Amino acid sequence: MNSRRWILGVLLIALGAGGGYYYYTTNDAAPEQTRAEGGRGFGKKGDGANRVTPVVAQPAKRGEVKVYLTSLGTVTPVRTVTVRSRVDGQIMRVLFREGQVVKQGDLLVEIDPRPFQAQLTQVEGQMARDTALLANARIDVERYRTLLAQDSIAKQQLDTQEALVRQYEGVVKVDQGLLDNARLQLAYSRVTAPIGGRLGLRQVDEGNVVRASDTNGLVVITQQQPITVVYTLPQDNLPAVLKRMQSGERIPVEALDRDQNQKNLLGNGVLLTVDNQIDTATGTVRLKAQFPNDDGRLFPNQFVNVRMLIDVRREATTVPSAALQRGARGQFVYVVKEDRTVSLREVKTGPTEGDMTVIESGVEPGELVVVDGMDRLREGARVELPAADADAGAAPRKGSGDGERRKGNRRKGGDKAAE
Repeated sequence: MNSRRWILGVLLIALGAGGGYYYYTTNDAAPEQTRAEGGRGFGKKGDGANRVTPVVAQPAKRGEVKVYLTSLGTVTPVRTVTVRSRVDGQIMRVLFREGQVVKQGDLLVEIDPRPFQAQLTQVEGQMARDTALLANARIDVERYRTLLAQDSIAKQQLDTQEALVRQYEGVVKVDQGLLDNARLQLAYSRVTAPIGGRLGLRQVDEGNVVRASDTNGLVVITQQQPITVVYTLPQDNLPAVLKRMQSGERIPVEALDRDQNQKNLLGNGVLLTVDNQIDTATGTVRLKAQFPNDDGRLFPNQFVNVRMLIDVRREATTVPSAALQRGARGQFVYVVKEDRTVSLREVKTGPTEGDMTVIESGVEPGELVVVDGMDRLREGARVELPAADADAGAAPRKGSGDGERRKGNRRKGGDKAAE
């Protein structure tokens, strides 16, 4: 029994050794065979250089680039007025609708005028009485002057009468002031719009008693045409803005929605003014732009994105922003050469407009730069371009492309003719 077990164990060991030898020899032969057949498998040194990486490329362009400064702003009405009653009384009529657009001087609310009318009548009567007393005193003065000339009365009596005339003149002036105030109070019983604009929600109803000391007011009016936007910019941008303003140019400003979608442009305006000081806490300065807002798309206290045109770069070289990569030595792009290999170019960038970036140096107009697929690229790597990108880039190499296709077509045509 022991001898049989020993023989069985030796056979198992021999079979295992043979199977392992067969496995390793076949796996080592497979890559060699693949390389011999020209496959793309990873093998020895030099195989990576033969791989072709599909990429998407776009040519660098030359053109006009608009330089914008962007910020977040708040729509602010030119004027906001809380309409309040200037007299105490009961509201008889409310003559406006909420959200209505009114003009300056339009009647909004009527307060009970009867108490003010009665006060006016009383003051008018008091003034009529004092005016009659003044007229009588002046007549007596003239009589006393005649009698004094005839030496019929004493000089003191004339002086007393003249003083009485001046006293009545003062009383009449007081009455005139009371009369003007009574008329003013009566006018205040008719509440009119102090400015033109859009009305908000009303705070009172007919029958309410209002007082001049009330803080809530009757309604709020905001002037929305024109309207302004207040926004901030870093203090480093202030010299460029002031230079444009001092030159007398009108600086265009655009108001966009919160998504900064150019299709949803809310309004076009111009820079109105710059604040007179920098906020030391944030290092920013406030600016105000004015918009006509004829369509009413800008609403008070609305948050908007502001774009201010500060400069126009002409004959500038631009590439898609997606082509820019950042490395240890700065920004760079991959440029596709005529032999369909890529070269790493360090570039110096300028301002950005939309999805395009200005290239100060490193790329010339017309050169193809890789915008997609660059994560698998190295210096000198071979690339494959879509047909549209290849046509837009460098000329095809000799013996390839359209020339080869035309030769092939001619050969095919000759073969058919021979048949």
